[in-house]
Amino acid sequence: MGITEQTILEQFPFWRAALAPKEPLPEVPVTVFVGCGTSYNLSLSLAASANAHGRAAVAVPAREWVDRPQSYWPNWRQAHVVALSRSGETTETIAAAEASRSAGARVTGITCAAGSGLAAQSDRVVFAETHPAEGIVMTSSASLMLLLGLQLIGIPVDERVVSAAEAALTATDRAATALIAGRSHFVYLGGGPLFGIALEGALKLLEMSQTFAQAFHPLEYRHGPISLLDERTVGVMLYGDARPEDEALLVGEMQAKGARVIGFGGPGDVAIDVAVAPVVAGLAVLPALQLLGERVAEARGLDTVAPRHLTKVVTLA
Repeated sequence: MGITEQTILEQFPFWRAALAPKEPLPEVPVTVFVGCGTSYNLSLSLAASANAHGRAAVAVPAREWVDRPQSYWPNWRQAHVVALSRSGETTETIAAAEASRSAGARVTGITCAAGSGLAAQSDRVVFAETHPAEGIVMTSSASLMLLLGLQLIGIPVDERVVSAAEAALTATDRAATALIAGRSHFVYLGGGPLFGIALEGALKLLEMSQTFAQAFHPLEYRHGPISLLDERTVGVMLYGDARPEDEALLVGEMQAKGARVIGFGGPGDVAIDVAVAPVVAGLAVLPALQLLGERVAEARGLDTVAPRHLTKVVTLA
């Protein structure tokens, strides 16, 4: 077992350690979730979940929030900023926290490094210990930051979610080898809070296996991107709770055009049960998507401990 695989399979004790309820975020005109890379994808999911639960929210890449916050919220100084960074040392994210506080906004930092630069620039720090062997690719830490963020917006996460994630991971691992054989194009589809998770699944595959991957809202896929679909395509459908029957129709179209499809929460060539409420389904499928990236990398003979061109922390001069 490689180190990246180890951090994926062994992440659940860290989830259980983080299950204690958290004091919710304050009620403000808007909550802004900021981050870079994986942390931005998680921010997109958290903002959608917050809006669905009555809390106005947006997700913004950290550097965008530094440079042009007014493009994302006109009265941006009234925001409560939630900054996500595994290391707490990502340059853009620290700058976003610092700029927000300088303008009068309060900042909550979500991190896996309690004594970090982000912690120093936050009014409140929410911390979870992650797997000590985790390297460049964010696995356990990504799941943990999503878990913490859900708790902060008032969405409970309990043992049932952990068990569902373990089951989805095991089922995906059983199916992965046959699903990915001979495939070189991956498409991740999810709507609402699952769109950020689809983006994160695609990012994991890109990072770990250097394989072409895309992510879309499900019914947007017909509007152009489907032109790339062929017998080399794997579709990853994250079924939502709004119109799953429409998503199933799209899956059928993709299969008819040559794709193999893994359906989380619905039909596909492989159907993975997601036995939790839709609001926490993204968290429950995230480890399975991480493992899918690892299995594709293995099939290509790549070491995911040190993906090319990547470093564990992005710091800018």
